[in-house]
Amino acid sequence: MAISILHRATGTVNATAGLGVLLWWLGALVSGPEAYATFTGHATSWYGMIVLFGITACVFIHAASGVRHFVLDIGAGFELDANKLWSLLSPLIGIVLAVAFWAALLLR
Repeated sequence: MAISILHRATGTVNATAGLGVLLWWLGALVSGPEAYATFTGHATSWYGMIVLFGITACVFIHAASGVRHFVLDIGAGFELDANKLWSLLSPLIGIVLAVAFWAALLLR
């Protein structure tokens, strides 16, 4: 049940916060250098990085959980041990992927 709620919560974050940041970025992009500098200033600050990492983590957690749901939809993974294992692994896989993504961005 907790993983199902997490899947819905990460989808909600993707739809609200992710869309808000995307629209702010697009609006700043077409509004000129001053608006884009303001966006970049916020996005590259410590709190902006936390928000962007949170959105990224939600995307990867939601994707990993979505793959788990897809496997369940095709009729596999209903055994109690397998289901419990993948319920625990899907958020961890999402977090590991988000950390790897940000490490690749920041360490290049």
